[in-house]
Formats: sequence, structure tokens, C-alpha cells
Amino acid sequence: MFVRDHMTPHPITVTKETSVLDALELMKKNKIRRLPVVQDGRLVGLVTERDILRVSPSPASTLSVFEVNYLVAKMAVKDAMIKRPVTVPPDMTIEEAALLMREHKIDNLLVMEKDQLVGIITQTDLFEALIKLFGLRRPGIRLTLEVVDRIGVLAEIARLVKEAGINIINVANRHKDDVHTYVVLRLATDDVSKLIPALEARDYRVVHVSPYNG
Repeated sequence: MFVRDHMTPHPITVTKETSVLDALELMKKNKIRRLPVVQDGRLVGLVTERDILRVSPSPASTLSVFEVNYLVAKMAVKDAMIKRPVTVPPDMTIEEAALLMREHKIDNLLVMEKDQLVGIITQTDLFEALIKLFGLRRPGIRLTLEVVDRIGVLAEIARLVKEAGINIINVANRHKDDVHTYVVLRLATDDVSKLIPALEARDYRVVHVSPYNG
């Protein structure tokens, strides 16, 4: 799964000279919280609702309400925007995009192709993509095993699942220590009564079993 499959294409943009009030109105009207800033066809920044609120006069200011309104009305996007937003290509995987957001502590990435802004992908978009990737809306059973981490272990588990006549929706694993790992199976079934004895007979320890309704 790639960024291009889950981004919002052709995002709404503003220029550096757009007033912050107009930018906020655009966000409110379109139910979004961020706007790429484009000047002469070139990406020059990103402005968010949070950035605008950050640079606006504080309610604790000694200025009168008229002075505050005047100052805000005079402010342009260029006074609040992020000048070097993080960008990614559309063919980046969603896993890489998620890691990049985490490393930069941001909730969105602008998508660039051949120096042109082609989309934006947000944290919400990534969550939705990962939900689809892991089949979390499909009903079934979530089965967690503790196994010795060795070559071929996943193939053996998959064979046992196949022999039980069960389809695997998704597989994930996480290391427990230098020797053992947890294998998490999402299975398209509501009955693992035959599978569990077969797994335990091969010394795969069943740690957790729970139904998942999607």
C-alpha cells in the first residue's frame, strides 16, 4: 500500500498573501485543519489551524478586542506558515510514511511528484490505511502464539492453519526476547477448536485467543 492510494489528491491551497481569517474560513468550510501554501505554482509552506492560533494575540493580552481584531485581520498566511514542510513521493509505502510522521512528530505529509504538489496524507488517512491493511473490519479470531524465533516457523504455522481449513487474514510478529517471538494471527473463522491442539502439539504456546467482530 502506497501513499498515492490513501492521500487526498489536489488539496485546497492558499498563497502567502492570503489572510489568516480567509485561511481559517477555508478550513472551517471544508472541515480541514491544514492548507498547503503555493506561490507561482511552487510549494512554499504549510499553514495549520494550530499555527494561526499560535501567532494570534493571546486572550490575556492588554490589547482591546478592536485592536486584536485589527491585528488578526492584517495577518497573512506568510506570518504563520511552516516554511519547510516535510514532503514525500506518492510511491512511498504507508509504513514509511507513518514512521516519518513519528520521527518528525507531525500529523501530515505533503505529497510531491516532479516538483508539483499532488496531494496530502494525514495521520487519519494512515490510520484508515493500516486498518484496511490489517483487515481489522473483517470478523474472525485473533490468535497470539509464543514461538521460538527460527527460520521456517511462519511457514509451519501457516501449514497447520491451512490443514485446519482456515484462511489467514493477516500475520504480525513482535520479538519477546533473543529467543522467542510473538506471532499474531487474524483468522477468518469463529472456531479454532481443532487448530489450537494442532499448534500446541508442535510446541507453539497459545498466549491469547479472542473473537473480533470488525
